[in-house]
Amino acid sequence: MSVGEKDLGKLCATLSPILGEAVYVYCSFADFALPAGLTAFCTVREREGLTAVVERDEAVRLGLAYTYESRLITLSVHSSLEAVGFIALISRKLAAACVPCNAVAGFYHDHILVPVDRADEAMQLLNEIASATC
Repeated sequence: MSVGEKDLGKLCATLSPILGEAVYVYCSFADFALPAGLTAFCTVREREGLTAVVERDEAVRLGLAYTYESRLITLSVHSSLEAVGFIALISRKLAAACVPCNAVAGFYHDHILVPVDRADEAMQLLNEIASATC
């Protein structure tokens, strides 16, 4: 089984960001349970409850309270979970332009959630990383 790329230069050159169409939001569930029929992009179990990142349309449909309307950008390079500095480089680039981002690491890819109104700008910044030498 492939464990992904660790070399920062190769990661940057091949990050190939993909902007998803859906709008995602963050919901919190104090009882640590997702409502029936709700599919989450990801969940995080915290002391205060279960945080779920879900499509906004689903949160609205179920009448859920939510915050942080965002778009999902998947960095399609297969990055290693042991890669050093990749997300730091991404977040520094976005931070320099005052673009908030929240990162989620999957087995194969890293994903970032950025505000809806900054998604196109974030994509431009990520493509600048890919065209530069890290």
